[in-house]
Amino acid sequence: MPQIIDLPDLVASLPAEKRRLVTRIFRISAATGSLVPPESMRNWIVEHFGPTELVKRQRILKVTNLVTMEGTLFNELRASRPMQVGDKSYVELSQAITSSLNGPFCRPREMTPEDTFGRVRGKHCITASNVAKFDVFHGLVIFDEHDPLKFTEEEVIDYIDTALRWAAEVNKADHDAKYFFFMWNCLWRSGASVVHGHFQLTMSRDMHYGRVEHLRRTASAYEQKYGSSYFEDLFEVHDCLGLAMKNGETKVLSYLTPIKEKEVLLIADSLDRSFKKTVYKVIRGLVDTLGTVSFNLAAYIPPMSSTNEDWTGFPVMARIVDRGDPSIRTADIGAMELYASSVVSSDPFRIAESLRAYVDRSQGIKPPGQ
Repeated sequence: MPQIIDLPDLVASLPAEKRRLVTRIFRISAATGSLVPPESMRNWIVEHFGPTELVKRQRILKVTNLVTMEGTLFNELRASRPMQVGDKSYVELSQAITSSLNGPFCRPREMTPEDTFGRVRGKHCITASNVAKFDVFHGLVIFDEHDPLKFTEEEVIDYIDTALRWAAEVNKADHDAKYFFFMWNCLWRSGASVVHGHFQLTMSRDMHYGRVEHLRRTASAYEQKYGSSYFEDLFEVHDCLGLAMKNGETKVLSYLTPIKEKEVLLIADSLDRSFKKTVYKVIRGLVDTLGTVSFNLAAYIPPMSSTNEDWTGFPVMARIVDRGDPSIRTADIGAMELYASSVVSSDPFRIAESLRAYVDRSQGIKPPGQ
């Protein structure tokens, strides 16, 4: 299986037309970093990283999305380490989840406020108004299930449907509130202050949130310059490198410039059932096969009614990223991620392979030769 460090060679081996498309969107460069460890460190290095020669000369890959200017640094030494699956202190995590039972979200009708237009009740969830608001309209979808890692396909579809119904109620109450955004922060590494499973929902006026609007503008400029859809070309680039697949009508990309570990992009023409089912399968696959415990999901959705901006061709998107082991105190995002370029250990090729196998199994597709 290819590794991320092989990316320059993989691109070079593509047909000329595909290669031009890749280099239109991504700039890829590789270099070697060297160091001289003292003999006293030898045993420590072998224990943590393997043979010392791997540490003395480390290949670094720098990938930059020239359209969005997202950038990621991959270290061969980090990316080649085995995926950590199943050893994230699950016993302690389970105890922490259990000990948080009977909190406010376990009794949302009595212990959470409601919006001025009331609550929206789903089959497996209910909405509330957020006490400390990000924006004028800031709500919650509170899951009936307390454990945020216990979710079925039916439940995830219901959570999203309920979020959309909440957005429609907001837009009905205030027609100027038309820019909908929802996020799923799972466990405290993701920024969630409450263990109990929940979405956060916001609706903004005037214009979409900065990063969504930036993507709209850059995608529009790309189409004007090249005469093709940025989102279609982005999928084609990942597909020709073996980093993408389709689940129904939804495109799934193991992103080449992830903001952090195991980032996956979902792209679809609409927030339909295929998209919702794919959200479930990708998150379930990350949790069940790649050891993800704490994660962020953010959904980019075009405005709910007409605007002054041109949103033609802008898809529905979800970005999903692993936030690491909740038992580790060290933050996964530092000054590099905030102000320079992301530094990522996970290999997008391994993520793609694992998710492809998981989705195939869920659909009853056997691997070749079986």
